Amino acid sequence: MGIPASPNFSFLAQHDERLVALGGLAERFFADDAVTCLMKLRQFGELLAQLAAANVGVYSTYEENQLDLLGRLRARGAVSRDIADLFHGLRKTGNVANHKLAGDPREALHQLRMARELGVWFHRSFGGDAKFTPGPFVPPPDPGKESDALRTELARLREEASAHRTAADAAKAALEEEAGKRRSAEERARHDAEERAEWEALATLTESEKDKLRAELEAIQTSKKSLPPPAMQAIVDAAIDASDHLQLDEQATRRKIDQQLRDYGWEVDTEVLTYANGARPQTGKAVAIAEWPTDKGPADYVLFLGLEAVAVVEAKRSSKDIAGAIEQAKRYARALTATPVSGGPWDAYRVPFLFATNGRSYLRQLAAKSGIHFLDARRKENHARALEGWPTPDGLKAMLGQDIDAADEALRHEPTQYLNLRDYQLRAIRSVEDAIARGQRE
Repeated sequence: MGIPASPNFSFLAQHDERLVALGGLAERFFADDAVTCLMKLRQFGELLAQLAAANVGVYSTYEENQLDLLGRLRARGAVSRDIADLFHGLRKTGNVANHKLAGDPREALHQLRMARELGVWFHRSFGGDAKFTPGPFVPPPDPGKESDALRTELARLREEASAHRTAADAAKAALEEEAGKRRSAEERARHDAEERAEWEALATLTESEKDKLRAELEAIQTSKKSLPPPAMQAIVDAAIDASDHLQLDEQATRRKIDQQLRDYGWEVDTEVLTYANGARPQTGKAVAIAEWPTDKGPADYVLFLGLEAVAVVEAKRSSKDIAGAIEQAKRYARALTATPVSGGPWDAYRVPFLFATNGRSYLRQLAAKSGIHFLDARRKENHARALEGWPTPDGLKAMLGQDIDAADEALRHEPTQYLNLRDYQLRAIRSVEDAIARGQRE
């Protein structure tokens, strides 16, 4: 059975036609069944991970759960944390769709884009084309009922895709659109149902087809394991290099940051919980409100504990350096129009804590391009430093309760005579204490 063309996944046919079928089904179901779309994307992620595991020699069994498989890919060093996060996004939303029948078109669109990014990573890693460029993501047909946020995102994606079309592509699209207009509603429905049934049959494995897939995966692994160790390591290195070139646009990066903040206990939705949409701080809630106004333009996020603003977050797209983005957070923190937390202002800052991030997991070797850069602005001597995760609302609340000056003073006057130290040792201790007081971390 032939594979109908998928605008976003066809390039994966050389690896496994089932990847194209699953991705294409997700595109087709997006229009009227977001739950099924997310379930197909979960299957897509599972097969992609199995193929990746076979290519680096860590495939075990077809029945192994995705969580364990991703853990072993990470342990092998073949998958970065950022790539693993995309896999986990497909897994988690697919599980929710499967077990709770929950999902919405906005989430389905985002996960479609992330599945395509994973496909690009896989092709660059194992397809012999490290510089593969797929072109812009092509948005699927509109769902019947669009939210304002979804409608805006679809329009942006269509504009981006249209800008990359050749004249021939545009002419072909115009002809197809005209043909579609001439086709009756009944014909379109019948055509779509037949096409969907074909793709569904291809993507749904019988027991014999599962046996065939098992044999294919084992054959891939056997061929890779027969390679000399340096050649095998080169395959792993190529996968990691491809991970480093992951490109997420600003919208996708914001959704990733949303999920990170949500995982640490903040209420957040960069497309819905915005100042323009009427989002405001509420008593007893820890909320991140997007696009909060300042005298220097809107801040990407402002974090509130109850009614008080405690932090400004500057968000950059994943390809941008973030070490200098803390300066933008400083400008917003000076110009913030919100009720600041008690105890301020601190110098010119109306909030005590500043953050900058591009959503990427922290890597020491890429410190300027990864992690969550944090500055405690309550002391002039403090310097920004990279964190591996976000503070929880309780964590920030606890930091607010710390009396830094009193702690530094107690440290300075801590008696050392009982330690029976030599003079040079005492001088070394004082040097470390002074560094701590100045906010140094390295």
